[in-house]
Amino acid sequence: MLRELSALTRREFLKLARNPQAIFTSLLLPLLYLLLFGQGFNVKPPPDLLQYYFRGAPNYYSYFAAGMVGFVSVTSTLFIGANVIFDKLFGIFKRTRGTPAPSAAVFGSRLIAGAAQPILLAFFVLGLAILFSHVPGLTGLDVTASVGVVGAVEVLLAIVLLALMFATVFLTIGILLDVPQVYFAVVNLINLPVLLTSDALYPWGSMPPWLQTTSQFNPISLAVNVLREVFFGSGTYPYAPGVYLAGLLAWTVVLVGIAIVLVRRALRPLD
Repeated sequence: MLRELSALTRREFLKLARNPQAIFTSLLLPLLYLLLFGQGFNVKPPPDLLQYYFRGAPNYYSYFAAGMVGFVSVTSTLFIGANVIFDKLFGIFKRTRGTPAPSAAVFGSRLIAGAAQPILLAFFVLGLAILFSHVPGLTGLDVTASVGVVGAVEVLLAIVLLALMFATVFLTIGILLDVPQVYFAVVNLINLPVLLTSDALYPWGSMPPWLQTTSQFNPISLAVNVLREVFFGSGTYPYAPGVYLAGLLAWTVVLVGIAIVLVRRALRPLD
């Protein structure tokens, strides 16, 4: 199976490399968010509320930039399942399943390629936000804590787990559905509530109490809390980054487990 998985994964990456328009668009959108949304809303609350509003971040832009890493890790996975549906419409997916490659290799290759894109994009956003701090006239991500090897590993794990989780969810939905319009309706029904109940973009201190409580269990918030605690210190967080990573891992294990069961049933007839 490893040979088939490697070959199919290589094909998925080649498909991406041969579509420079998609690469350009995926890089342009977070750039516009960082330049326009982040800079435009970079306001400061009164000094006595700064720590409470931004949970240790020195300004909104730093708070927002860390949240954008989680934001793009989710939104860039939306089209993974849509690509499967379009491949079904053109007969590509059927021909792939008709090869000797097992269903696990078919699913795994798309998952690896689909999760790699948001992971790379997340680090692109992170590097760009830090770079902005050295550009005159712009505010950038101001890392105020000392980030060691452990902190860097925690950030990496948070990004990988978040991207893997949502890539699995949207890929599974794409395998289960056959109509693009239905797919986008379903993913928006999932994507928007999850994003809007997280603290990826909203200042945590401006949320009503019920939303603060809800956001604590949101997988995007769990990942972003790891980044912010590593970048800005743990003074305003009740738990260590490892606790948030454990919660994120639990979400990932549960959702990936459900996805495996559903995909096995969906692909069983041609095995």
